[in-house]
Amino acid sequence: MMRPFLVALLGLLLAGLMVGRTPQYLGKTIGPTESKMLTLYVLATPLAILPLTALAVATKAGLAGLTTNGGAQGFTEIIFAFASSLANNGQSFTGLNANTTFYNLTTAVAMMVGRFGLAIPALALAGLFAHNLVATPVRAPSPPIPSFSAPCCWRPRSSFAV
Repeated sequence: MMRPFLVALLGLLLAGLMVGRTPQYLGKTIGPTESKMLTLYVLATPLAILPLTALAVATKAGLAGLTTNGGAQGFTEIIFAFASSLANNGQSFTGLNANTTFYNLTTAVAMMVGRFGLAIPALALAGLFAHNLVATPVRAPSPPIPSFSAPCCWRPRSSFAV
């Protein structure tokens, strides 16, 4: 439930910055601290998957898990294993033997980042929004409304002729 909310906030932040106004959500201003938490949430996934993939590709233990395919297919299998572990699925292609000590430890790190690395910025952002006050729009004072005074001979028409 938090991901669609944070994607909507990201869209509001980018749209507000492109227009040149302070972005707001439900009357609450998205300030610099909220922007940093949102950025941390968005960047947590690639900052977890890419170094783990690089570690798997650069070490013998990581490459030993590839059973049938090397090259681009093997690279895709390694990225998919870490991405699905981060998303709490834990799937892998058949060409990757993920039941090794190396992959058990690194996919556990990916699962922890997927669980806590995404929940902590989301909860911090929710706390910041709960703490914010609703911004009241500044409006110019409206001119006084003139009162209607009817002329002395004015009377409402009746629909019936007398």
